[in-house]
Amino acid sequence: MHCPECGFANTEGANYCQKCGAFLSEVAVKDGDTTAAYQLDETGELKPVDIEEVSGEGATLAIRSGGGRAGEVFGVSGERMTIGRSPDAEVFLDDVTVSRNHALLVRRRDGLYVDDLGSLNGTYVNRRRIESHHLQNGDELQVGKYKLTFIER
Repeated sequence: MHCPECGFANTEGANYCQKCGAFLSEVAVKDGDTTAAYQLDETGELKPVDIEEVSGEGATLAIRSGGGRAGEVFGVSGERMTIGRSPDAEVFLDDVTVSRNHALLVRRRDGLYVDDLGSLNGTYVNRRRIESHHLQNGDELQVGKYKLTFIER
């Protein structure tokens, strides 16, 4: 598949261009491609959810890979939401590659932002290390070994 930005020939199924880092989702998406999504219920068990229903409420973070939790989703609500290894974090990512207080999702006048909180391994959006980034639908966040996709409807 060829990158729409630089024309580089990437491997089939790539999400980002290996040369320039451009997002290839529009190129990569095929009819019928789906991802299973899950949430923890009150008993701690994983239950399947309809991603359209969850993301229809607003913004959603979906774990795409890392820690054996692919498909788990987190509804983004409120003005602030913490991401980290601390059990108190709203997006709890239990791995040594994630700082206790790794990142913060914060709602500002012009939209939702992700801010790195001085984490050791950094926070990446679309393969670029960031301090603060205005999130757009389809952005890929990397927090430690976890890759999450930001979905906004």
